[in-house]
Amino acid sequence: MFDSPLSASAYEVLGVDPAVDHEELRRAYRLRLRQTHPDTGGDAAVFIQVQYAWELVGTPEGRAAYDRGHGFAAESEWSGWRVQTTRPDTRPRARSYGQPGGWRRERYLTLIREWAGIGAEVPDPYDPALVRQAPRELRRLLADALAEEATARTVADLGMGFTVWHDVATGADPEDKLDHVVLSPSGLYGVMSEDFGGVVGFRRGEITGPSVGVRAPVTALLGRMRATARAARVRFGGAIVVLPDDDLVQAVTPMGTVRGIPVVVVRRSALAMVLRQGVPGVRAIGGNELFDVRTRLQQTVRFV
Repeated sequence: MFDSPLSASAYEVLGVDPAVDHEELRRAYRLRLRQTHPDTGGDAAVFIQVQYAWELVGTPEGRAAYDRGHGFAAESEWSGWRVQTTRPDTRPRARSYGQPGGWRRERYLTLIREWAGIGAEVPDPYDPALVRQAPRELRRLLADALAEEATARTVADLGMGFTVWHDVATGADPEDKLDHVVLSPSGLYGVMSEDFGGVVGFRRGEITGPSVGVRAPVTALLGRMRATARAARVRFGGAIVVLPDDDLVQAVTPMGTVRGIPVVVVRRSALAMVLRQGVPGVRAIGGNELFDVRTRLQQTVRFV
């Protein structure tokens, strides 16, 4: 909840300055509990955030650890937004092509230095204090890169029966990329990994909410899938949008069939289950057909 570049800090949730003393912090926590309690007309999701924020900073030890990890202390000890180093792993992994989150990370690194100013030193572009001050669009680039990398790790752990292509180009504009193409025995899927920084809703086959803004994620995903399908002469079985667990009320939200394609929105923790079991209405692929689809995609896919 508080580890996304788009997240409000624990102090912002409690409505206080990070420098307040412990007693003022406690008073703010009790006030926010009363303001957000569902029995008094408050928002249940915000009420849970307030409780979690207090768990993080409600004790001197916890607060000190939180401050070090989120840029409120003189020195930071947290590196969760940097590119993770590869660890030796002898387990069978999914076939993987392309660099998940690579384009957005490169774009973020370019823009964060431009935003800091010409000649300004940026020793650590992932420093939480720096990221927290950056414009929302820059933070969103980093958040989406992290989301794509998380999806890639999930698919990789599913084993050799799965093949995934990351950062697939679908046009001249790199923004119009398809985050992941996943080929599995349960079907061929176009996958979008997103982090909107807040709880989302649904209306008429689209994802909605204040954090989404004017974007139409499902429409964009389906358009990119169509471009890939035409180029490779394959047919996608379904579309999957992956969001952080805290942004969804339930683990899997079926959107029905949108423009002839079954669409589901899933929590990050539920993605492996969905890919193994398949999306309802999607035809399984096996044998020679699986080999043929993989070959067509491998010969056609280009990366941003």
